[in-house]
Amino acid sequence: MNRISQVFANGKAFIPFITAGDPDLSITEQLVPAMAEAGADIIEIGIPFSDPVAEGSVIQEADQRALLMGTTTDKIFESIKRIREKTDVPLAFMTYMNPVFVYGSQRFIEKMAECGMDALIVPDLPYEEKDELLPICHKYKIQLISLIAPTSSDRIHTIAAEAEGFVYCVSSMGVTGVRNEITTDIGEMVSCVKEVSDIPCAIGFGISTPEQAKELSQKADGIIVGSAIVKIAAKYGHECIPPICDYIRNMKAAIVR
Repeated sequence: MNRISQVFANGKAFIPFITAGDPDLSITEQLVPAMAEAGADIIEIGIPFSDPVAEGSVIQEADQRALLMGTTTDKIFESIKRIREKTDVPLAFMTYMNPVFVYGSQRFIEKMAECGMDALIVPDLPYEEKDELLPICHKYKIQLISLIAPTSSDRIHTIAAEAEGFVYCVSSMGVTGVRNEITTDIGEMVSCVKEVSDIPCAIGFGISTPEQAKELSQKADGIIVGSAIVKIAAKYGHECIPPICDYIRNMKAAIVR
């Protein structure tokens, strides 16, 4: 059983997101093991990119800060190697097709495997084009995570039938960002997946409060939080590790296990 499967076998998962290199890579290297210690079950690490089409202003600004600090894909790979010396928490890269393509898909995924990554999430890779990366991911035992959205409707069964690791359920239309209310029928979305597969479903986009995490965790197998954590990193900079870990402990405690 791989690390991600093991997480969901043990209960519902809390999956926080951070941007690599925000505020700098030395903090990222300290932050990831601390987040795991605080209760993060799987950690998404965003590769900063100049045109992150699925991201709202909070993560766009984090990408810009990281890029201005000289964060590169190669430097991130080196940081992951050092992180892996401290923790075996499952790690997933969140990135876009352009950085993968420019780096070289084969080389990118091979490097992921070498440094101990578990999964890859590419929001702008349509299901119909997943074979651009899937065979390479399988070669190196990297799980390519599928996303479904409120507009996926009749495609949910098709996507879910071939999904691996977990299904990333996008809770809201539009880009990432904190939302006061999640209006999508998450239960219906998850039910559609479960009709064809028992793969875990994790909900992301817009979740920020323990109350939201508690409510939505009753309908799914995991909760993903990004912008709320990136906001803490922006506020506290190099002092962000304690407040981020406090936030993770509170969110993890709220999840109905």
